[in-house]
Amino acid sequence: MDIAFHRTIWRWHFWAGLIVAPVLLVLSLTGAIYLFNTEINDALYAELRFVPPHRDTVPVSAMVRSALAAQPGAVSRVDLPAERNRAAVVFVAPRAGPMRQVHVDPGSGRVLGSLVAGDTLVGWAEALHASLAIGTVGDRIVELAACWTLVLLATGLILWWPRGRWRAAGVLWPDLSLEGRRFWRALHGPVGVWTAALIAFLVVTGLPWAGMQGDVLQRVTAAAGVGYPASYRTHGAPDSVPMKAATGEAPWTLEAAPMPRSAHAGHAGHAGHEAPPTTDDATAIAGIDRVTALLARRGMANGYRLFLPGTPDGVYTAFTYPDRPEGQRTIYVDRYRFRMIGPEVRFADYGVAGRAIELGVAIHMGNYFGRANQLLMLLPCIAIWVLVISGAAMWWKRRPAGTIGAPRAIPGARLRGVAAVLIVAALAMPLFGLSLVAVLLADQGVRRLTPTPA
Repeated sequence: MDIAFHRTIWRWHFWAGLIVAPVLLVLSLTGAIYLFNTEINDALYAELRFVPPHRDTVPVSAMVRSALAAQPGAVSRVDLPAERNRAAVVFVAPRAGPMRQVHVDPGSGRVLGSLVAGDTLVGWAEALHASLAIGTVGDRIVELAACWTLVLLATGLILWWPRGRWRAAGVLWPDLSLEGRRFWRALHGPVGVWTAALIAFLVVTGLPWAGMQGDVLQRVTAAAGVGYPASYRTHGAPDSVPMKAATGEAPWTLEAAPMPRSAHAGHAGHAGHEAPPTTDDATAIAGIDRVTALLARRGMANGYRLFLPGTPDGVYTAFTYPDRPEGQRTIYVDRYRFRMIGPEVRFADYGVAGRAIELGVAIHMGNYFGRANQLLMLLPCIAIWVLVISGAAMWWKRRPAGTIGAPRAIPGARLRGVAAVLIVAALAMPLFGLSLVAVLLADQGVRRLTPTPA
């Protein structure tokens, strides 16, 4: 590896680290919390989440009425538990304030209490992890950080590759006998090389949830016929809306799938929503029991989320979201005729890309193979903190006082292969491509205005 190439890669590694380090610390911490979301919520809110085991349950409509009596407002959805010692959760939009999750004992219909998800530790972690809790701008920042993390990993592996004579300590495992900057370097490299694949996996499987990249993937996979089922591409066209816009939540593969509509003369297709529609319509609430009976006949008796119709042509939507996505099922029911609309959608109906992304997401979230999955995904979260801290320590110790300390660029580096990879990545990830242009311009400006010694 020639000096010019090495120095250029080091410079890119430096800038990539500078861009992503603060966001990576937030994402790794909140991701580690969310890996154990069930355990944390069970420990903090046991009185809301657990009930005496029951054989029979009250009608779901009775659970909804109990929730509305305790917390007046309008309901959007009911989560029915998969286990007999778990509470049902009714999502109620009160007359003032944020959505509340009202926990109800399915065996007695008794309300156990309520909470605002965003006020909980797990809710806080989820909001920060998705968008730094600042909406669309935060979502874009998180997406950029994820894209630049791939650059950071690639350049880091190139820099790690031994040049000339080397010894295993400090290359394959940390050399704890060193001091100062050499110690941090001997820690940084081995931790990075052993966890790079896991960190890359987290990034790649997280990008489908990003605002711009997720939309690109949805459109491309749908157009190529490898996303949501082909039979749903024109479902409810031309005035239907995507499932996520209509319900506020959906399996990734079906987020952009057109929602069906209940057959009701005189009403146009429903409009899009920033939040899931809610209803206090007594008829829609009473109809829940006919819907749950239909679902039970289809083998969906528990462990699913049921969304109520919030508009005159809305539908009842039920879907399962188990730890293993092979069990995902989605059923739409007409709110007036109480008949299924279209065929049931199962995991096997997804295109190959949809199935792959759903599997990746399940592993990313630590769900697919139990505690071992959680611990495996916790490892890169811890490694990110070690890498950021050791990288910052190296930078601080080598940085001349009063300067940013960026490695000096050396002309003449042969970067054709690297440039080709970056161009392909920029085309595949549009937001990354835009940021790449911005970084190149900024780098040129830094070179001209504040040249940095080696």
